[in-house]
Parts: sequence; C-alpha cells; structure tokens
Amino acid sequence: MTQYILRRFISMIVTLWLIITVTFVLMHAVPGSPFEKDGKNANPTAVQNLMEFYHLDQPVAKQYLIYLKSLLALDLGPSIGHFPDTVNSMISRGFPVSFQLGIVSILISIVAGIALGTVAALRQNRIIDYTAMIFAVIGIAVPNFIVATLLIKYVAVEWKLLPVATWGTWKHVILPALALSTGPLAIIARLTRASMVEVLTADYIETARAKGLSPVTIVIKHALRNAVLPVVTLLGALVSNVLTGSFVIEKIFAIPGMGKYFVDGINNRDYSLIMGTTVFYSTLLVIMMFLVDIAYGLIDPRIKLHRKEG
Repeated sequence: MTQYILRRFISMIVTLWLIITVTFVLMHAVPGSPFEKDGKNANPTAVQNLMEFYHLDQPVAKQYLIYLKSLLALDLGPSIGHFPDTVNSMISRGFPVSFQLGIVSILISIVAGIALGTVAALRQNRIIDYTAMIFAVIGIAVPNFIVATLLIKYVAVEWKLLPVATWGTWKHVILPALALSTGPLAIIARLTRASMVEVLTADYIETARAKGLSPVTIVIKHALRNAVLPVVTLLGALVSNVLTGSFVIEKIFAIPGMGKYFVDGINNRDYSLIMGTTVFYSTLLVIMMFLVDIAYGLIDPRIKLHRKEG
C-alpha cells in the first residue's frame, strides 16, 4: 500500500511538472504582448516598467525558473489584467463557486446516471430501457451549452420557474448544474446499464437467487457493487470534463466562478492568471485521479493496490 501511494505520488509530481512546462512554453510561444491593446502597445516606458515588474524582460528559461520557485512557495503571482489583484486571491474567490456548481453537477450525474442505468438493465429490451438509452444518446450527442440555452429559454424565460442567470440562492444552481450534468449522466447511465446486464447473468447472482434473497438485496448488495466498478474508473475523467466544461456554462449563466477568470485571462493574455488556473485545476484533477484509484481498490477487495513484480 505504501509503495503504491509513493509511486502514484511521484507520478503526480511528474505529471504536474509536464503540464506546467508545456503550458508555460505554449503560452510564451503565442505572438503578441499582454500589454498590447487593439494591436498597439502602451507608452514604451510604461511597458518596459511592466515587463520588468512581471519579469517578462528576462530570458524565457529564467522566467520559467522564477515561476517554479514561486510555485514552491504556493505563490501564483500577481494578475496582469486585474492588478493589484493576485491570482491566489482570485482563485480563493472563484473556486468556491465553481466547486459548488461542480459538486452538485457530479452528484446529479452519479445518482441519476446509476439509477437510470440500473432501471434500464432490470427492464432490458422494454420501453423503459429504450427510453432511457435514447435519453442517454441525446445527452452525449448534444453539447452542454445547447442544453443550457434551451433551459434558459424555456424554464427561465418562458415558464419563469427559475432565475435566468447570475449567482446567489440555491435556485441559481439548478439550471447550470442540470446543463453541466447531462453529458456525464448519460455516459454513466449507458455504462451502468451495460455493466449491470453482464453482472446479472453471473453465477454468483444465480446463486443468490437460489438462496431466496429478495430482488432488492440481490441488486443493491451483490449486483450494483460490482456493476459500478467501471463507473468509478471513469469518475476521474468525468470530474475533469465537468470542471473544464463549467468554464463555458459559467460564462453563459454569468456565474462568478473560475471560468470567468480563465476566459478573461485568455482574452487579456494574462500569463499569471492562465498559468495559475491551469496549475490549480491540474493539481485538483491529478489528486482526484489518485483518489479514484484508491476508491477502486476499496470497492473491490480483489483488486490489489500494490503490483507484484515478477
């Protein structure tokens, strides 16, 4: 167990270093300057002072080392486009909002997706099964920003059931969370159904039926536990999709989360903000992948967290 965690920790560090390096190189490879507006630079003296302040007058290799040193001190630097704000303070304001939206979306995706997939498997080749899978295909095929637009048009504008946009009360969470969860929900439903159909034909399920166990006990205690293993494996990638997909949804619903800052950083070529949000989310997602690996082993005791060499 200890060796496995150590190997995964080293792997996480290497992965984060590669992400930071590639993002840094690509960002500096983009032509133009963050102090350029409408194709024109500001006062040359002012630009020179700003370049020195943000260390952009240094060679790229030295800028890279300076940035790595700041990261070790957990300092993501000052924002170029929102000075004197720092990237740390912007993340501390925006991430709780994005986290709340992401958690609600993931919970909707997992609970509704597993329930829908399980019902479809138990009613295989019936109307409920066909309806559930049609819904799943539509959820995968239609982008979440289209779903968001439809929800705003009908639920918010025409039916006036929920607020159109912004953030504040629990009502403001519902529409963006639904729009963000449709894709992951559909994927989980299809995966759960396929896995559950296979599990329900296994020998140990037939044995449980022969022992006279109730259908509810068989499904929940025996079948579902094994059927959700592929879903657990997929959770890391789904969390990644939800968090990055929230950038677009947050912009559509005018939510003051991380998505707003990330988009502003790209528009303003705010190097510090782009790097800071990228590093922050990369760290979060790599940790999530690690937790998913641990959870996979805990759900199924047959899976060993250490690998025997031989």
